[in-house]
Amino acid sequence: MKILKSIRMKAATLSKHIVLPEGEDVRTLQAAQACIAGRIAKVTLLGNTERIAEAARGAGVDIGAFSVIDPKRSPDLEKFAQVFHEMRRSKGLSLDEAREHLKDPLYFGNMMVRLGVADGSVAGATHSTAKTVRSALQVIGLSPRYKIVSSFFLMSLPDDRFGAGGNFIFADCGVVINPSAVELAEIAIASADNCRTFLDVEPRVALLSFSTKGSAEHPLVEKVIEATRTARARRPELSIDGELQADASLVADIGMKKAPGSLVAGKANTLIFPNLESGNIAYKLVERLAGATAVGPILQGLAKPANDLSRGCKAEDIVDAIAITVIQAAAPPR
Repeated sequence: MKILKSIRMKAATLSKHIVLPEGEDVRTLQAAQACIAGRIAKVTLLGNTERIAEAARGAGVDIGAFSVIDPKRSPDLEKFAQVFHEMRRSKGLSLDEAREHLKDPLYFGNMMVRLGVADGSVAGATHSTAKTVRSALQVIGLSPRYKIVSSFFLMSLPDDRFGAGGNFIFADCGVVINPSAVELAEIAIASADNCRTFLDVEPRVALLSFSTKGSAEHPLVEKVIEATRTARARRPELSIDGELQADASLVADIGMKKAPGSLVAGKANTLIFPNLESGNIAYKLVERLAGATAVGPILQGLAKPANDLSRGCKAEDIVDAIAITVIQAAAPPR
């Protein structure tokens, strides 16, 4: 898709350093090689050095172009453990426990990001989303602007009639199971900023529901309405509207009928789902039935970039996630 090619090209101009904690995975090795070849990022691989070398030989990947670190043998292990211990000693974490955590490539990689040794991390090809997000949250921490970590998918469709030339931000489809109204507002705001960063258009954010402008009454609808009010109050300059049904948010004629006067209805490029159940189902249906490319889940709300992958990802998906992480690392805070 054109948007993904554009993101890779932009990343190649930014000279950022991305750490990949799953260096023993063949897809990760192939993605690292592609990133070096395309000058998308400088790459460091983490894991057991011998296993990485063996996997690279089997995949025909030359690891001479990368930095390879085994956290268990790294001279930085003790320093990183000391930092993590100081961060979490109030929660009862001992120095020995901190040291064991930092032997884990996920924690070691995220500490590299926290301390500025790397600009971002990408993992999840072999780890669950829960573990990937937990390590990023514990080590990197939240941005002062947010109270939760959430995620978005960059969706690129062959049909360019909808969204921003066929491109969308979908959120949250990967992390927050049942957000409160306040959390849903945060997800909407963070997603709007990422729409501007990655799609290079003015965000038009639709908070989705099974109701449009009072067509149904239910506590689930009220949550979306309250989230819309909160998001508008926090960021009045953004075009945010809800509650909107999916057709009203996407189709101009339906939007005009169901939500006359809305700046978003019929023109949305950022879709905010009321819970993880609806968001996850929606992105997978669009991916499979509409032939969309889905890149993500990309984490938002962290102090520095750390991103998750689907365990079913391909090497190309990892390259796209690395390119997105590079652009996040270069984006100014909002």
